[in-house]
Amino acid sequence: MIISETPVRVSFFGGGTDYPEYFVDHGGAVLGTTIDKFAYLSVTQFYSRLFDYKIRLAYRKVESVNSLEEIQHAPFRECLRQCGISENIEVAYTAELPSFSGLGSSSTFVVGVLNALHSFLGHHLSPMDLAYQSIHLERDVLHEAVGCQDQVFAAAGGFNLIEFRKLDDIVVHKVSLSSARRQELESHLMLLYTGIQRRAQEVAARQIGKIPQNRDRLAKMRLMVDRAHAILTGSGSLTGFGDLLHESWCLKAELDETVASEPIREIYRLGREAGALGGKLLGAGGGGFMLFFVPPDRRQAVHNLLPGLEEIPISLDSPGSRIIHG
Repeated sequence: MIISETPVRVSFFGGGTDYPEYFVDHGGAVLGTTIDKFAYLSVTQFYSRLFDYKIRLAYRKVESVNSLEEIQHAPFRECLRQCGISENIEVAYTAELPSFSGLGSSSTFVVGVLNALHSFLGHHLSPMDLAYQSIHLERDVLHEAVGCQDQVFAAAGGFNLIEFRKLDDIVVHKVSLSSARRQELESHLMLLYTGIQRRAQEVAARQIGKIPQNRDRLAKMRLMVDRAHAILTGSGSLTGFGDLLHESWCLKAELDETVASEPIREIYRLGREAGALGGKLLGAGGGGFMLFFVPPDRRQAVHNLLPGLEEIPISLDSPGSRIIHG
């Protein structure tokens, strides 16, 4: 049995500039980190001639089929096809956090499946080869409206400033933080689940369509990546990081009305009222997880004003997709 472990991510700044429709002409960058929450894919061989099916897939549903064309789960189907596998295999998926929640889980899934399948075949892919292959599968094969940051975070792991130059020229710059600085940042972060699920590509497709009219806003969001990186890697207060998150929130909300619905805006307003300096709705927008930057002594006040939202404790800078068994 092969088991892959692949992280989800939190993106702080630059989201939206990682769409090729933008960065191929203007350049893009994001600042973010993987967190200690993972998806697991297990791959097992079996002798299909002894069964009445050749492929078995287990996720929220179970599919037992005799050909790739019968598979309903498109990412599963195309990952198997890309790896040249059409029989004698069982693949099972489980995750610590729900899908469609803004943490890049769709790309985490694809990266994890491809990593496990390649390992099953005896192949080793570098993190960036795995990321490029996942980007190709999601964008060119599945024709999903996704950017390119999630695949890179899932494959490479870590706290990164990722620079997008061209589709085949993506550069990962590791952000070097001392243990004390990382813990200081973690103590200011609150990850809250809004309970609102949405398909990111529907929101993303609208944002992609509006790139021409949002070009100036996206350029400002790209510059925030450098400003935030300077704050993090400096020795001063992290207060400016929270303030910059609020500035980014205001700017991102202008990209499209679907980014922040009225319930989401109310959650953000209450978080700020309780003492959060800033925050962001993770992913393309519409729902999922809300991340607040909160002085530690105001955390309880945020809970008091948002009692219905579950907090998920997180640690930053987790490793990228890896084989933990097999």
